[in-house]
Amino acid sequence: MTPLLRLPLLRFPGGCSHLLALVIGALPACVQADEPALPVPFSLEQLSQAPAVEPAEVCQVEGVQAIFYEGVKYKGQPTRVFAYRGYPEGASAEHPVPAMVLIHGGGGTAFDRWVKVWNSRGYAAIAMDLCGCLPERDENNRWKRNERGGPPGWDASFSQIDEPVEDQWGWHAVSAAVLAHSLLRSDERVDANRIGVTGISWGGYLTSIVAGVDSRFQCAIPVYGCGFLADNSAWLPRFEQLGPEKAALWVKQWDPSSYLRHARMPVLWVNGTNDFAYPMDSWQKSYRLPPTPRTLCLRIRMPHGHGPAGENPEEIHIFANQHCRQQPGLARITQQGVDGQRAWATFATPAMDSPVPVIKAELCYTKATGRWQDRLWESLPADLDASGKRISAEVPPDATVFYLNLFDNRNCVVSTEHVDREAAAK
Repeated sequence: MTPLLRLPLLRFPGGCSHLLALVIGALPACVQADEPALPVPFSLEQLSQAPAVEPAEVCQVEGVQAIFYEGVKYKGQPTRVFAYRGYPEGASAEHPVPAMVLIHGGGGTAFDRWVKVWNSRGYAAIAMDLCGCLPERDENNRWKRNERGGPPGWDASFSQIDEPVEDQWGWHAVSAAVLAHSLLRSDERVDANRIGVTGISWGGYLTSIVAGVDSRFQCAIPVYGCGFLADNSAWLPRFEQLGPEKAALWVKQWDPSSYLRHARMPVLWVNGTNDFAYPMDSWQKSYRLPPTPRTLCLRIRMPHGHGPAGENPEEIHIFANQHCRQQPGLARITQQGVDGQRAWATFATPAMDSPVPVIKAELCYTKATGRWQDRLWESLPADLDASGKRISAEVPPDATVFYLNLFDNRNCVVSTEHVDREAAAK
């Protein structure tokens, strides 16, 4: 697939115009000779082998299979990962189906309901616990520990930085996600060439790493999560506590910015303007790294969480269908820019038998500065030239940051990159 070539073009007639062009180019998607190796030595060859599986006698629920599969060793001892695995009706060796690997976020575990959501869409799916736990509460309302699980995760990863890499959460979580993919690929009911990955919050963070480690995925969809956490994120105090040397080591080993340039599949990035954990500046730096086509979905004040907030946006479903089922996908921004005070973008719609029209557009903007999480965002209708495939809007002179959204007749949103006037002026 032809990757996206990003060409920032600046022009200043009268000192008041900025043009950013996003042009479809012909850069090779293969790894460049001067591209650095992965900072942590994940072996895709080894992780591509399907892990041993056994039924789980615990945490059983109706409609999906509760299983344990073999993970990587922790402190020299074997581990096993708990997961829920499910299939849509009719999946068989004669009629293999597409599939999704589902990566939970902070406070989460293997969610059977998430598997069932994708089963209802015609996909096989697997959702695994990535923090050495089981999807069952203990007397303190915490997820019960899996007696043969790996290390605790999320914020605990910062305190593990002095441990051997093989005993740190990032190593185990990424390996478990890749092994889950290999398990699906080995299943005769699954089409191995039609598998995607999505994750929410910390799961979006992990999806951003997994995308750079496992090139077999057809698409990746990180929700909220991104890289550049030490530049700006909810974890800045954690990096301060680590100190400069250990913080730099954590970033090198476990920040998605060290992996995203290795991604080899189309990526859909989903986020909200005021996300408490993954702000727009770090998100933008992240989505610019992969040398592959990208699609942005940035809604004003999108809520943050598992369940409907992070699992159900229709853009996720449509993007997966586009790359795993060859169905009409999302619109695509082809160019964007600013002439004077007017922001504009051109777009392409899916070239399928059943075209999906863009029916409206909006300008999203804030007049505020300071913390991204605290800024007030507003929107105005934008002009839509459907036949010319162009949208435009006058930007308020006191807007500090802005971008354009277009909506198709399914109410799916595709966003341009945001333009930060303050940053551009520096």
